[in-house]
Amino acid sequence: MQEKHLFEYATLRVVPCVEREEFLNVGVILYCPAQGFLKTVYQLDPARLTAFSSELDQEELQERLQVFETICTGGKAGGTIGRLPIASRFRWLTATRSTIVQTSAVHPGLCTNAQETLDRLHTQLVK
Repeated sequence: MQEKHLFEYATLRVVPCVEREEFLNVGVILYCPAQGFLKTVYQLDPARLTAFSSELDQEELQERLQVFETICTGGKAGGTIGRLPIASRFRWLTATRSTIVQTSAVHPGLCTNAQETLDRLHTQLVK
């Protein structure tokens, strides 16, 4: 039997009007310290986004989500935050914010393969 590892994840949400607190799930970010894993996967569906809010700038939204991916990868391209240790990057990415891209509360779980778990959560929560 394969060993199970603790992981934490949050859902990435688009919140077009922060005051209304309505959101659309567009991705998932997953952190598994035992596997040295921090990755996000997202999917923008233009038709769903337009139906949700016709005023969204989908190009800007794509750029904002790309920053999440860049910070997860780490290194110089991620700027100051990208150079932080993996746990600090996850905490920074999942911190509460009042912007068009927000994250849900952080949820824990156990997994044997972090990438498979991320793919499964993305299918369940976004697709």
